[in-house]
Amino acid sequence: MAVNFLAPNCGKEVNSVNESYPYLVLFGLRFNLANCIAILVSAILIFALVFWLSRKPAIRPGKKQNVLEYMIDFTNGIVKGAMPGPEGNRFGLLAFVLFLFVFVNNQIGLFLQIDAGGKTWFRSPTADPIITMTLAMTVLLLSHYFAVVFTGFKGYMKGFVSPLAFLAPINILEEFTNFVTLAMRLYGNIFAGEVLLLLIRSLAFSGGSMGWLSFIAGFLMEMVWQGFSVFIGSIQAYVFVTLGMVYISHKVVPE
Repeated sequence: MAVNFLAPNCGKEVNSVNESYPYLVLFGLRFNLANCIAILVSAILIFALVFWLSRKPAIRPGKKQNVLEYMIDFTNGIVKGAMPGPEGNRFGLLAFVLFLFVFVNNQIGLFLQIDAGGKTWFRSPTADPIITMTLAMTVLLLSHYFAVVFTGFKGYMKGFVSPLAFLAPINILEEFTNFVTLAMRLYGNIFAGEVLLLLIRSLAFSGGSMGWLSFIAGFLMEMVWQGFSVFIGSIQAYVFVTLGMVYISHKVVPE
């Protein structure tokens, strides 16, 4: 169940859908500290998990090594599904890291959300469209980079006029729609899940004439919705990586 740390003047309501966040301005750039802290924690958790699972590898793997190998096989399967040829051998690590990063950032705000001083200091970074757009842009830029690496600049430019030259504007528009859909699909699902959790939690702590009945009902609803949100967050991590590998495959795999 999510944990909230509240400022003294926030006792009547656990949280609000209209959240505000602390910002740090550095060299004219504004950084959302809630995103920065959560991403840093996620990176540390992922590194610690992989480091722990990969210690003392053996020919006859134990339980920890089996878990790590299962995760690697799972992400390798995503790559092979999009790129069954030899090209896919170069993208296994990218898919593995990307899946773990998106998965952890989808889930972390479900179990811990820190609110203090009227501001949210910790939540799921993927509930922010800036983060999901950054992830989507990174994947698409990598797809263009690897297109030049695998096919050369001439082959890369030829891809925009394939199969017919007059389709070039449509192919360029497709790049933009791929970016928008990849980013907004992830953002919409995670943001909606967190908003519903906040509303359910507000019901549990609303008090009033319902008293303990509203708390128990809200608690049970939150447990059920958190379980469903974990499932949705897992599916969205899988979908994001799968589509990312598909976009890259369209650039690097010969027709």
